[in-house]
Amino acid sequence: MDKPTVIKVEHVSMKFNLSSEKFDSFKEYVIKSIKKQVSFDEFWALKDVSFEIFKGDSLGLIGLNGSGKSTMLKTIAGVLKPTKGSVEVQGTVAPLIELGAGFDMDLTARENVFLNGALLGYPREEMENYYEDIVEFSELKDFMNVPVKNFSSGMVSRLAFAIATIGTPDILIVDEVLSVGDFLFQQKCEERIRNMMKNGTTILFVSHSIDQVRSLCNKIVWLEHGQVRMFGDAAEICDQYSQL
Repeated sequence: MDKPTVIKVEHVSMKFNLSSEKFDSFKEYVIKSIKKQVSFDEFWALKDVSFEIFKGDSLGLIGLNGSGKSTMLKTIAGVLKPTKGSVEVQGTVAPLIELGAGFDMDLTARENVFLNGALLGYPREEMENYYEDIVEFSELKDFMNVPVKNFSSGMVSRLAFAIATIGTPDILIVDEVLSVGDFLFQQKCEERIRNMMKNGTTILFVSHSIDQVRSLCNKIVWLEHGQVRMFGDAAEICDQYSQL
């Protein structure tokens, strides 16, 4: 039986307008904007990108900095709307795109668990059931009543990953999160991702570690200057990418 399509990206392009001049203050920018004295340069972060992902696939996005990987993930997550083209997503999405996004740094870790859960669409009662698992996985039991602003980036990463991977979302989006923290916790995260894949979760994964991508992914989109250079089998594309 054919697997159902979970993500369909068709001819997606994303344009940003970048100011071509510097301003000494926000007031100066506003005044010149009103007078229409601000000039912009067009920057196409994505150019005519198309690919299709099926249920249970694990897709790695690779490419040099500025190739469009994070922009593509944000477009799939619904954070950005493409300038051209369309993105169809079937099912629930758990995005881990920006470290600590959705956290209120003045609140404690415990308070942020329920805040983040609400942003992901989970009712408080359900988050109560998941709470102990989140604490145990993140290994932050002694810090749950500490404001997140006092956490290291590694601690924020642990908490964010533990929350995003509760239950079995249809799609998990992971952008460079596993690059933060110690090696043992990275292995723990990889194991959880593999278990989610076994349960049918589709993974979108960005990492500068080609070994991590090779280990976790069965398909790859290789982006170069916002365009698809290659799309297909992970092992084959990783071999070519490693030769650069």
